[in-house]
Amino acid sequence: MSPAPTRADGGVNWTVLLLGFAGMVIGQFMAILDIQIVAASLPQIQAGISASADEISWIQTAYLIPEVVMIPLSGYLSRLWGTQKVFLISCTGFLVMSVATGLSSSIDMMIVFRALQGFVGGAMIPTVFAVAFTAFPPEKRVTASVVMGLIVTLAPTVGPTLGGHLTEWLSWRWLFFINVAPGVLVLFLVGRYAHFDKGDPSLAKGFDWWGLALMAAFLMSLQFVLEEGAKDDWFADDMILLLAVVAAITGPAFVWRSLTYRNPIVELRAFANRNFTVGVIMTFTVGAALFGGTFLLPLFLARVRDYSPAEVGTTMVVSGLAMFATGPFAGRLVRKVDARILMFGGFMLCAWGMWDAHAVTSEWGFWEFAGVQAMRGVGVMIAMIASQQVTMATLPPHMVKNASGLVNLSRNVGGAFGLAFLNTTLITGTAQHMGELTSRIDQTHSQMAALIAGLTERFAGSANPEGAAMKALSGMLQRQATTLAFGDAFAVLALACAFAAFVTLLSRPVGVPSGAAAASEAH
Repeated sequence: MSPAPTRADGGVNWTVLLLGFAGMVIGQFMAILDIQIVAASLPQIQAGISASADEISWIQTAYLIPEVVMIPLSGYLSRLWGTQKVFLISCTGFLVMSVATGLSSSIDMMIVFRALQGFVGGAMIPTVFAVAFTAFPPEKRVTASVVMGLIVTLAPTVGPTLGGHLTEWLSWRWLFFINVAPGVLVLFLVGRYAHFDKGDPSLAKGFDWWGLALMAAFLMSLQFVLEEGAKDDWFADDMILLLAVVAAITGPAFVWRSLTYRNPIVELRAFANRNFTVGVIMTFTVGAALFGGTFLLPLFLARVRDYSPAEVGTTMVVSGLAMFATGPFAGRLVRKVDARILMFGGFMLCAWGMWDAHAVTSEWGFWEFAGVQAMRGVGVMIAMIASQQVTMATLPPHMVKNASGLVNLSRNVGGAFGLAFLNTTLITGTAQHMGELTSRIDQTHSQMAALIAGLTERFAGSANPEGAAMKALSGMLQRQATTLAFGDAFAVLALACAFAAFVTLLSRPVGVPSGAAAASEAH
């Protein structure tokens, strides 16, 4: 594999390399952005295609489930066909499915096109990581990591912001049409400049169809259980129970197949590298913190504060700005400070921010969440960039393509685990806090009696003032219980980040090569 596009004199052609890499980065941004761009606009989409509340959640689920299959598969395909061809096919399919999704007139059409969009677009995510660690010389990889870190963390964070404003300015259909213009630019840049490697057609011989079937069954079943389990009461639902059993059987079978077959789809032997294993655990936690924080805050603002999509987007922008400002600074730190220290510090900052949010009240808005988001944004960015160095730096070049798929898969699965656990925490926590609050109510207490009397007087014009007053009281208690449950969820996220901070200390130190050492390693 050629490490980078070269000039006639043998030197690296930086213009070609950077233009090709830039095209891939834009494509990666689109693919990750589309996971969350619909988050703040689901009510508008629901109304536009006449979908039920249960059906509309599949707008996100349908994208994520097939995507997790393509992410690890893309490593094999890029070795077989070459990175450029895989990326061009992926981007073209993504654009076609984006337009088809935007034109959908029913929920069934949208689910099918979103699933295809997620599947074909999934290849644009891990291939960028592989190029960063194979095409760039060692001394330039930190810069490439900073760019990738910005994309991976910014895209899901600004997704609700951009989606909320697009829906308000134009319509929800533009959440998907907006991919067309940057997608055309990606096709031009990648088609013209991304000549990073050549495929190996011999890999087509003995393609592991059994491995692919086991991997698809395992990942899609696992993703479905995590996405839908909380709302369907987990194993009380027959479909969730069945798919959990399928995942429990096909998961170990897939691992066995990958370790014993001569030409596996996914090379799991990378886990023999201690830094890679620790890095995957870190990336899993980053995914939970990144997607979990992006899930909790918009949900709180919409459910408790009744914010519009645009207001949610404006409040969420602080996290994105914090990440954007931290990226270059974190890149310099990685060159000078032990990456383990940076991972530890990044996760502790994230934990600190999330822990502050456990004291959330129903009055919290933009300014109260600004500090929380800034801490989380800075911490996630530092942890992300440092963990990329620890995870990939000690792997041999021939393992990088498959390993990049595993790293990206761990982030997505971590996000799915985080969302499932947080959603369950919210559901059970709200019910628990509601029970505690109602059990403490003593209607004979003077203050409570005065509150009920005031509410009854307020609804004096209604047909049943006493009933309206009790309904209003129940709504107030429900809001308080929901707020307390969100506080619990933020605390859970904080504890997970703090735990991950100490796991980082298990990795071995990784030096950043420079100068002569870097030049020799590049060859």
